[in-house]
Amino acid sequence: MIAIFATAGVFHFLTPHRFASIVPPWMPRADLLVAVSGAAELAGALGLAWSPTRYWAGWGLIALLVAVFPANIQMLIGAQQSSAPIWWQIVLWLRLPMQPVLIWLVWRAAEMNTRARPRRSGEKQRGDDGQG
Repeated sequence: MIAIFATAGVFHFLTPHRFASIVPPWMPRADLLVAVSGAAELAGALGLAWSPTRYWAGWGLIALLVAVFPANIQMLIGAQQSSAPIWWQIVLWLRLPMQPVLIWLVWRAAEMNTRARPRRSGEKQRGDDGQG
């Protein structure tokens, strides 16, 4: 997951026009949204690589995957409107249900399923005070 998000993040800066073209028209400042989402992918990849930040990086990447889903839909709409090859339209249709799979993979990579939210210093964990 680290390599996937790091690579995608880099490409947001190398080829921003490709990403800006799939930002839905109702969203403002496509160029800024592309830069922010690219930076978020890079930060998420770095966060997954370091165990103290892995949990929160996971939540950030899950939020990002939800936030960019309209772009996946817009990409499909654009392909249909431009009469893109049918095989490409099929790929884009198949891409849509992959978003929950990516979210699950981030969940696993961030080890969100195996441990509780990290505690802040001084914060008591349930049961620390004998209250259960």
